[in-house]
Amino acid sequence: MRAADLSLPPRGAYTALDELIALRFSARQLNITRRSRALSALAGPNKSNFRGRGIDFEEVRFYQPGDDIRTIDWRVTARTGEAHTKLFREERERPVIIVADQRSQMFFGSSHCFKSVIAAHISALLAWSGLENGERVGGLVFNDAQHRELRPKRSRRTVLALLSEIDRYNHQLPPEAGTDSQSFGDMLSKLRRIARPGSSLFIVSDFSGADTEPAREHLYQLAQHTEITAVKCSDPLEQQLPRSGRYAVTDGVTRSELNTADKGLQRKFSEEKATQAKQLASDLSRLGIPLIRASTGVSALSALQPVYGDKRR
Repeated sequence: MRAADLSLPPRGAYTALDELIALRFSARQLNITRRSRALSALAGPNKSNFRGRGIDFEEVRFYQPGDDIRTIDWRVTARTGEAHTKLFREERERPVIIVADQRSQMFFGSSHCFKSVIAAHISALLAWSGLENGERVGGLVFNDAQHRELRPKRSRRTVLALLSEIDRYNHQLPPEAGTDSQSFGDMLSKLRRIARPGSSLFIVSDFSGADTEPAREHLYQLAQHTEITAVKCSDPLEQQLPRSGRYAVTDGVTRSELNTADKGLQRKFSEEKATQAKQLASDLSRLGIPLIRASTGVSALSALQPVYGDKRR
């Protein structure tokens, strides 16, 4: 991928592995390990139930702006006259797990690229940024029928394996007719088995099916012991139907015709999509989970920079 392309959305219905690997260089502009003010604001007024402090004490160091005041070591502070804070093991090492959704619902797009492609680019940037900043990186890639787990390691080989799996799953889209669809709740149940307490989870998906009770329960349980960030991938056509006309549409298996001349249909569609988006934002805010929005109409880097842009670089 050429440097000039970094500000442009990815293109096409399928990923290119060399492009996902090349995102390693642009990922240096990000630092996903820092909890920025912008990201905290996205979590809403409700604080997450996640407890970032581990039980294993590591050391005492000078207090830095942004440190939790509950970790201040008052004895050392009183003795030295300067504020000191305690460090715990989980604060020093927080495995990063990238969850990449490549289900059939993601195989959709009206311009530039499909949701499955922008999700792959987002996942690649997150993985490379985590490795660049010294974290152990792993992942969970899933589609309608199967999933692949990669345990977090501080290894370039692991990130490359993750990107290869994302690319492989992407090129299996669309699934064959009659394939049993794996639900969003199913994915979260598998994630609960591999996400250790203290992990930093990035769920990159369109969150189709996140409004079911099983999915909400799994998400609630995960939020108790891990730090979750939601990255919702969408396409402009999902918010509003195109102008009046007849359009050929396909799900990858069958073709049909969509007539958008009905103003009532257009209004109902927009209202239902707005309600769904509001409900998802409310559910995540209730758990203190920040929501980042990524569209097929923007580059993956542009979606992440406002909250993870590393000003030191």
